[in-house]
Amino acid sequence: MGVFASTDDPVSTGHEQVVFCQDKQSGLKAIIGIYSTALGPALGGTRFYPYASEDDALADVLDLSRGMAYKNALAGLDLGGGKAVIWGDPEQIKSEALLRAYGRFVESLGGRYYTACDVGTYVADMDVVARETRYVTGRSVEHGGAGDSSILTAWGVFQGMRAAAEHVWGTPSLQGRRVGVAGLGKVGKYLTGHLLDDGAEVVATDVSPKALAWVRANHPQVTLVDDASALVAADIDVYAPCALGGALNDDTVPALRAKVVAGAANNQLAHPGIEKLLADRGILYTPDYVVNAGGVIQVADEIEGFNFDRAKLRATRIYDTTREILRLADAEGVPPAVAADRLAERRMADVGRLRAIHLR
Repeated sequence: MGVFASTDDPVSTGHEQVVFCQDKQSGLKAIIGIYSTALGPALGGTRFYPYASEDDALADVLDLSRGMAYKNALAGLDLGGGKAVIWGDPEQIKSEALLRAYGRFVESLGGRYYTACDVGTYVADMDVVARETRYVTGRSVEHGGAGDSSILTAWGVFQGMRAAAEHVWGTPSLQGRRVGVAGLGKVGKYLTGHLLDDGAEVVATDVSPKALAWVRANHPQVTLVDDASALVAADIDVYAPCALGGALNDDTVPALRAKVVAGAANNQLAHPGIEKLLADRGILYTPDYVVNAGGVIQVADEIEGFNFDRAKLRATRIYDTTREILRLADAEGVPPAVAADRLAERRMADVGRLRAIHLR
């Protein structure tokens, strides 16, 4: 086991630290990105994914770890931003040895980085990682953890969507609105339940036959369409991307009929400039890292000793944060994504500077 590369190049990437990790015997190849510890230890999940190349894996961890810094800042957490990726197919190479090897690399960072679940990793995996490191969240209830973080991720997205509805239609409710949910996995299925309870009509799609079967069995009133392209072009009021990133791009935005975008997926904007294209079309975009912060709020609560009611109360405040960002965007004449970035950067700068006050 050994670190095969380590970089500390904040000039080119803006990151404090990027660490490449490898354990040949277990097949582990991982990258841990720490964007900022201005507010505290970096917290962010571990994505286990079969990237086409190491460059793709690196690009993803750099984007995701930066996003976590902004997400944690706006969630009001005393935590910085980090993320990790394990390069490989989890269906083929995931093992106890690999996860424990990864845990030892996390431990070697001495608490600068706390990990959690993400795409391809689950609560049971975090329990295995925790056998080698103290710096892991998203553990099972049996081991004192928060369990499935999708529960509060979906709740937070729903709160952000309520704030957007109030901004556009004057009432913080989705009752009578038609909401398109792209992705009915861990978060999308919970979000669908909240929307139906609030009186919304839901149109949805997913690439997984299992997910579609679950919705048919549990929410037969949901209208299912063939794919994401059909959903984007559908007559919907709100679009909720809840799968992988890049959902808002040069093809989807011109075709989008919704007036609001609020979803759980990370990195929804395919490239800089998409936020302006949305604004030019009169579509209100609630920044993904603001409204999907319920999950990180849930797992971060484990650090204090998990209390679900406390974590849910914090996630409910995503409604207030979203309202403030939309108000600021209007006041400053900028897209909500820009307003959110400014608010996060302000908190990281204002609070981060306090570290210059040295304590004995």
